[in-house]
Amino acid sequence: MELEIITSGKFKYLEAGEGEPLVLLHGLFGALSNFQDLFNHFKKSYKVIIPVLPLYDLGLDTGVTSLMKYVEKFINHRGLEKVHLLGNSLGGHVALLYTLKNQNKVKTLVLTGSSGLYENGMGETYPKRGDYEFIKKKTELTFYDPKVATKELVDEVYDIVNNRLKVIKVIALAKSAIRNNLSDELRDIHVPTCLIWGKNDTVTPPMVAEEFKQLIPNSELYWIDECGHAAMMERPGEFNVLLHDFLKKHPIG
Repeated sequence: MELEIITSGKFKYLEAGEGEPLVLLHGLFGALSNFQDLFNHFKKSYKVIIPVLPLYDLGLDTGVTSLMKYVEKFINHRGLEKVHLLGNSLGGHVALLYTLKNQNKVKTLVLTGSSGLYENGMGETYPKRGDYEFIKKKTELTFYDPKVATKELVDEVYDIVNNRLKVIKVIALAKSAIRNNLSDELRDIHVPTCLIWGKNDTVTPPMVAEEFKQLIPNSELYWIDECGHAAMMERPGEFNVLLHDFLKKHPIG
């Protein structure tokens, strides 16, 4: 992305635009570039903010709850009173936890390929260090169209998998997400919620989206066909239209 990362205190983030704050939370293997199209589109009419989640710096408290507390501190640090909150994959899980604790600060919640109920990760054979072709195939499975998994993206995942410390953190976060099942709590979310899901998502399959829709009272579900786990990357045009229409229905008053 063309913008430089801002450092403020212990926080690092991207920010551009003016207007209602739209906070984007990335996933476990999600680089900030995953939101590039969304970021560039919405910065024209919103204040778009992407905090860099400290996936590898949480110490002994590595888990989704610790990430939620980090986001809570970040939003307070930025002085944001009310936000539109969007999360992909593990970022969606963190967004759910934040919303459950801070509904007064969340105007809308948007989930795409979110964990929190069920997710199919790299499989039992993950992580397979040193095997580039294996990582390439696993990364391609994130998408309906394997060509979306560019060499740059595969290289990012490969570097993570071949860093022993990062692998330990990734496994800890993945296990934490599985343990932290929110099925009994989702009915307590009452903010307007938008679910934008790839019909061909194999990580958090369509049944997961349908269950989110059933459990979250004030929720809407939209499908994007021929699309996998990262809809905002694979089908940015359709994703941005759906998100734009939803946000326009729920302005921060």
